[in-house]
Amino acid sequence: FPQCDNAKGLKAFYDAIKYGPNHLMVFGGVCATVTSIIAESLKGWNLVQLSFAATTPELADKKKYPYFFRTVPSDNAVNPAILKLLKHYHWKRVGTLTQDVQRFSEVRNDLTGVLYGEDIEISDTESFSNDPCTSVKKLKGNDVRIILGQFDEEMAVKVFCCAYDEEMYGSKYQWIIPGWYENLWWESWINSSQCLSKNLLAAMEGYIGVDFEPLSSTKNKTISGRTPQQYEKEYNAKRGDGQSSKFHGYAYDGIWVIATTLQRAMKHLNSTNMHQKIEDFNYTNHKLGKIFLNAMNETRFFGVTGEVVFRNGERMGTIKFTQFQEQKEVKVGEYNAVHDNLVIIDNSIRFQGLEPPKDKTIIQEELRKISLPLYSILSALTILGMIMASAFLFFNIKNRNQKLIKMSSPYMNNLIILGGMLSYASIFLFGLDGSFVSEKTFETLCTVRTWILTVGYTTAFGAMFAKTWRVHAIFKNVKMKKKIIKDQKLLGIVGGMLLIDLCILICWQVVDPLRRTVEKYNMEPDPAGRDISIRPILEHCENTHMTIWLGIVYAYKGLLMLFGCFLAWETRNVSIPALNDSKYIGMSVYNVGIMCIIGAAVSFLTRDQPNVQFCIVALVIIFCSTITLCLVFVPKLITLRTNPDAATQNRRFQFTQNQKKEDSKTSTSVTSVNQASTSRLEGLQSENHRLRMKITELDKDLEEVTMQLQDTPEKTTYIKQNHYQDLNDILSIRNFTDGKDGEKAILKNHLDQNPPAQWGSSDPSRTSKDPIEDINSPEHIQRRLSLQLPILHHAYLPSIGGVDASCASPCVSPSASPRHRHVPPSFRVMVSGL
Repeated sequence: FPQCDNAKGLKAFYDAIKYGPNHLMVFGGVCATVTSIIAESLKGWNLVQLSFAATTPELADKKKYPYFFRTVPSDNAVNPAILKLLKHYHWKRVGTLTQDVQRFSEVRNDLTGVLYGEDIEISDTESFSNDPCTSVKKLKGNDVRIILGQFDEEMAVKVFCCAYDEEMYGSKYQWIIPGWYENLWWESWINSSQCLSKNLLAAMEGYIGVDFEPLSSTKNKTISGRTPQQYEKEYNAKRGDGQSSKFHGYAYDGIWVIATTLQRAMKHLNSTNMHQKIEDFNYTNHKLGKIFLNAMNETRFFGVTGEVVFRNGERMGTIKFTQFQEQKEVKVGEYNAVHDNLVIIDNSIRFQGLEPPKDKTIIQEELRKISLPLYSILSALTILGMIMASAFLFFNIKNRNQKLIKMSSPYMNNLIILGGMLSYASIFLFGLDGSFVSEKTFETLCTVRTWILTVGYTTAFGAMFAKTWRVHAIFKNVKMKKKIIKDQKLLGIVGGMLLIDLCILICWQVVDPLRRTVEKYNMEPDPAGRDISIRPILEHCENTHMTIWLGIVYAYKGLLMLFGCFLAWETRNVSIPALNDSKYIGMSVYNVGIMCIIGAAVSFLTRDQPNVQFCIVALVIIFCSTITLCLVFVPKLITLRTNPDAATQNRRFQFTQNQKKEDSKTSTSVTSVNQASTSRLEGLQSENHRLRMKITELDKDLEEVTMQLQDTPEKTTYIKQNHYQDLNDILSIRNFTDGKDGEKAILKNHLDQNPPAQWGSSDPSRTSKDPIEDINSPEHIQRRLSLQLPILHHAYLPSIGGVDASCASPCVSPSASPRHRHVPPSFRVMVSGL
């Protein structure tokens, strides 16, 4: 049908029917439009048509074209081959790019049906009329890597230019397009595009073309007795310089199809004894037309184009795959539709990368986990800290009866150590993530580590602040009344703080418990250069109202720290190292506060970097716990090793107090003890302590003398002189400890004016004739001691906390003693005649 003119083609067909002989079949039809018009009308003439060049998919409709056959595969025949290729390379996600032409749209629609149910997803379907760039950009946006194109040569140039601009070529992309383009097809259309030739060729490199095979590549003999190669050689020889057509093999096999069809029809007529011949065929003989139709459907032989088999009038042929390599088409494989077999020629296909492209961006989720070496290093530091805390605990328990440790509340010290060890232990839990534990275990750890760190903080600082509160309560007592605060009360204070913690934590756990959440970050290229993208994920412990709960905890801990700062400031002038840790508490609070603020801020800013975040959190906890324990225990350790007694003495006793004025207006005045008086008082107290020890020794001597006199009075003839001297020493001690400087002078002058008599001497004013009447006789000594000993005891009792020397009776209330109220002595103890 010349020029593919529908009118001329239809007229030629009618003329042949009307004026020519009866035709058994119609052979031919190249133009799709003309062929489809004629094929639709064949049923009315009982004619079977066989085409060797019409590839339009429309003719595959058997309801519309029941008498149409073709030896050439249709354009839809490439779709099963494409399906096989996709399965071969495990491509399960594709996109289509189709030119808005019926021929290409039909192939695309058929491909959709072929891929449906084959576990292959068409993720995006794009079509275009003239400018494909918008569609190409959409394909890239949808992460389409395998593109199935249906367009002609002119549009193909534009498509690859757009692909170059969008960088949709190379190792990550694979284009599969029609393979029926003419040789060097791009050269005819390169000038119509704005793309440089080298850019176009770079984008085209590696595309795969799919088309039917013009001639079989096997060397088997065909029905004609020739091999496909022999046929091609003979064809080229007879063709000469004439233009070659890729349909010549299908035309050749078409003649053999008609011949075998007529032969089977004649055999059928002979076998049925119908006494008919094929020459008896006419356009109204439906029975004979049906015989021709069935005979053609049964065609099966090996031709120069391969095995010729029809299935519903469609040729089950061979589809070839070619790849554009270095500016030329190279055959890389073929698909046999009869046997549904794909063969890829060894080492013929070349991909731009080391492996076939992936059908999509492979997103590999990678957990950002804590580095094992970092976890090991920080765990080692934590273990060292716990060993140090254990050493402090051993030191505290071992020396708990030492006055220095006993005065510093060893039970509270143990709680400080316990809090520090709990804080240390939380570091191990903070370092456990999804690389070490399961998701369920990680969610449990979220709660456990929060509880341990919270309780540890409160235990350590609560005990420290409770100790400081006791010092504050004692030394801020305005009336200077004796006030006893036992450790049990301090334990109750710490327990109350922990009870508040438990209430907050339990409410948190019941109302809005911590859950494991996964935060996904933007994709990153694979560091190893593989065709995958890394999507970092990070585990967090979060809940719905995380900010509220953290605010409650931070507020409570902040108030606790402020309270500790207040107590430390108030007791800063009470400088008894065994009792007061205010200086060290202030240093601890300062360091812990600064480190916590810095650590919390940096930890929040580095939440997407788990190694940095864990390192900061761990170092902050280690630093805070270590500095707190060291500030509390290292000074005690040093003092106990160097000068244990000095630690319990009040070397600098100075305090402030608030007083209320008698009028209605309230004002605050700060009073302090004069520095000189304080130094003097400290010296007197030290001397007082030494003399008390001396008094204790003299008590023993007095008691020994008394026992000797009571047990053996008749045998004792004299008392040694040193006993008398001891009595004078007692009187001197009494006046020294209770009297002022003037009083000491009076006692001294008195003793100088009345020197003690020597044992064995006689009074010069008296004369005695009888030695038995001597003043140093046992009877006289016993009588004097019975009168003087009560006076002596009454004299030095106030020095050791007994009754005052001015009291009339030794049973006076202890509150009147100099320990509570300083009263000048009202008399002098004079000793004479001894």
